Amino acid sequence: MYYRVNSTFVNQVMSKNVLTLDKSTSLQEAAENMKKLNVGCVIVTENNNPIGIITERDFVTKIVAEGRPLFTEIQEVMSSPLITIDSEETIWEASELMKEKSIHKLPVKEKEQIAGIVTTTDIVKISSVGSDSEMRRICDQIILRMKNE
Repeated sequence: MYYRVNSTFVNQVMSKNVLTLDKSTSLQEAAENMKKLNVGCVIVTENNNPIGIITERDFVTKIVAEGRPLFTEIQEVMSSPLITIDSEETIWEASELMKEKSIHKLPVKEKEQIAGIVTTTDIVKISSVGSDSEMRRICDQIILRMKNE
């Protein structure tokens, strides 16, 4: 499925298929849930509050490469603090944050809760289907919004 370029804001592009698990969940259980839901990351929670993230890349670099046992709790390998973006921000702002923080998955918050996730793949899909005039219009919208702040 391709997104339309005029879907400028994060909440229009984000996936709502988000997996959240308690920090004490084992790596094995996290991986099983990721496979079952076909997602590339887990939002780690403590008392239902998001505190970190573990990604497929983490499974390679922090788990397999380091020989960690699968009963290890996900809190031991999660990235924290959790970097998020508000659902009303633009894709441009999401892209800039992802570039600045060198991340590929960006959880989206609505009312202090994780409501979705936007990925570099989502952004590439948007960038690859638009015409120059549509891209110019989006840039104009972003500039106008920045002037109004």
